Amino acid sequence: MTHAPVPPGATIGFLGGGQLGRMTAMAARTMGYDVRILDPEPDCPARPVASAVITAPWADAKAAAELATGCAAVTLEIEQIPRPSLEAAAAVAPLCPGVEAVYVIQERARQKEWLATNGFPLGPFRTVRHAATAADAVAALGPAIVKSAMGGYDGRGQVRVRTADEGRAAFESLRVPTCVVEAFLDIATEVSVLVARRADGTAVAYPTSRNFHTDGVLTWAVTPSGVGAARESEARALALGIAQKLGIVGLLAVEMFILTDGTLLVNELAPRPHNTYHHSERAHPTSQFEQLVRAICHLPLGAVDVVRPAAIHNLLGDLWSGGAPDFTAALAVPGVRVHLYGKKAARPGRKMGHLSADGATPEEALQRVRTAYDALTA
Repeated sequence: MTHAPVPPGATIGFLGGGQLGRMTAMAARTMGYDVRILDPEPDCPARPVASAVITAPWADAKAAAELATGCAAVTLEIEQIPRPSLEAAAAVAPLCPGVEAVYVIQERARQKEWLATNGFPLGPFRTVRHAATAADAVAALGPAIVKSAMGGYDGRGQVRVRTADEGRAAFESLRVPTCVVEAFLDIATEVSVLVARRADGTAVAYPTSRNFHTDGVLTWAVTPSGVGAARESEARALALGIAQKLGIVGLLAVEMFILTDGTLLVNELAPRPHNTYHHSERAHPTSQFEQLVRAICHLPLGAVDVVRPAAIHNLLGDLWSGGAPDFTAALAVPGVRVHLYGKKAARPGRKMGHLSADGATPEEALQRVRTAYDALTA
C-alpha cells in the first residue's frame, strides 16, 4: 500500500499538549504544518504553538473525534489515553501509532506479556492482581519492584521490596487492580533506542543513548553511549524488531538494561518522543521531534547518525523552590543551552526543562551539562 506524502499546510492533531507535544509541535510549525491540541490542562505547554486547543479529559471520546476532524494525521505524546478515545480519533483521521500498538504498550502487564509472548528478552516478572499473589511473586523472585500496571512512570507507583510480606504490603499500598512484580537485576548500564517507522514499513533506529536515573526519574542522558559495536548493533536490531512487530507508525522508544554479564534485556516501551532523546536536537541531523512529523506525514526519514556527541540533564521543579533559577552561570558553560517547557507551576519532581550540551567527546558533553546543573544549585 502506498501512502501519499502529507504536504506542508496540512494540520496535525496532538493528543497531549505537554512538553513533548510542545517540542514536536514546534518542529511541525518549522516544517510548515498547522497544529491542533487536545489536553486536559487549559494552560498546557503546547498551547502557544497551536492554532486551536481543545480542553477536555482524555476519556472524552467526542473531543478526540473533534480534534481529529480536519487533521491529516493525529499523534500522541502520552500513552495513557483510554481506548474509546483512541478509536474515536482513529475513525476520523490516521492515528499514529495505531490503536492496537498503544493499547498493548499503555498497560505495563499487557506490555510485558506481549513482549514475552513474542520472544523478546525480559527480566523475570509476574503479573499480580491480589495481595497474596504479590507476596507469592516476591517469595519466588526474591528482591523486586512492585509497579502499578497503569501509569507509575518517573518513579511514581513503584515500591521496592525484599520479602513476601513487603510485597503484600506494597500491593495494598498502591491500591490498583493490577501490578507487575519485577525481579531486581544486576544492571551495568541503562540504554535506550529510539525507532522511527513509516506506514510503509521503512524504519530507522537512532544510536543508543546511555541513561542515568535517580529514584526512577531520568537525571541525564548522553550519546554515543559507548556500549561497544556488538551491543550497539544488538540493541538497535532489537528495537527495530519490536517496532516492526507492533506495526508502529511514528516513534517507539525502547528502554533496555545491559546486565553485568552482558545480557541485553527490554525494560519498557513508549510510543512517542522520549526524554532520553532530547539530545537528538544536538547530536543528530534529525531531532526526534522532526522525525515524528516526517514519519506520520509519509516523508523520507531523516538521518540519525551522530554528528557530534551530546548530552542532556533534566531540570526538575525542586530547583524552583526558592524562586525561578538564575540560568546565567549555566549558560556560561561552553556548548550549553537551556530548554524550558513553559509550565506555569513548579512542583518537586516535575520536569520543568532540561539543559543540553555538545562536546568533542560524550564525556565532555556530559561534563558540560553536569557542570551547568551544578552551577544552578551552588
